[in-house]
Amino acid sequence: MYKVTTKLTQILRATFLFFHIFSGLIQSIAYPHLSQETQKWMAQKWSAKLLAILCIKLSFSGVKPNAHTKQVMFVANHVSWLDVYSLIALCPARFVAKSEIRNWPLLGWLSRNVGTLFIERKKRRDAARINQDIVTALENGDWVAVFPEGTTSDGNSIQYFHASLLQSAVTSGASLYPVAIRYHNTSGEISEAAAYIGISLLRSLHKILRQPSISVELIFTKSISSSGQTRRELARSSERAIADALSLSIPHRVHEKSSDLPIE
Repeated sequence: MYKVTTKLTQILRATFLFFHIFSGLIQSIAYPHLSQETQKWMAQKWSAKLLAILCIKLSFSGVKPNAHTKQVMFVANHVSWLDVYSLIALCPARFVAKSEIRNWPLLGWLSRNVGTLFIERKKRRDAARINQDIVTALENGDWVAVFPEGTTSDGNSIQYFHASLLQSAVTSGASLYPVAIRYHNTSGEISEAAAYIGISLLRSLHKILRQPSISVELIFTKSISSSGQTRRELARSSERAIADALSLSIPHRVHEKSSDLPIE
């Protein structure tokens, strides 16, 4: 039976969420001036509380990288805007996101202030710039996360992993950590409410607030060394690892052009 929360509960959650985001905006003003360790602690705590307010129950399996591990690049399938905060709550990282997110209400400003790396997906030459930005971030000790599918799925499948952003792993010698992400509703089925496809952020938030709770699981698979591999080999290896973790089939092969850029 499909269950939804009461209007009062939805309003209360939305109110708590607004104040939490507002507090994040205030914190983000000081964020760039703090130590890297403090930044990661703040991002992790803020993201965990965001999930708690939205009644998102987070769990994980597999082995996360040690907090002191350097040159870490997460590669994940993409289902929802919640993916970002779910991963940060476990492993604080800087994300590569489409430039349109800058214009999102409140969360866009917050993303800018905390060091999100934005890519201009309509500019073919932007891949070189963003890859260099990722390399710089990795060399400075940041962890970086990307979504090679370039768009979101409904959670019942994964899409082809584009290789363009994985050039930074090859250049920097970073290790890839594939992370499989999936959401379930209270009945144990794949959550339709979590999927962020073809709707506005506010509409997506409304769907999430209507749920009694949503469970999100992050599965950390074995890390992949970039040594001696091409970006396309890394894309195929991480794609296979995530598909196997989610018991999903490998997406149909498509011809990948050098100009292909992930949407998110």
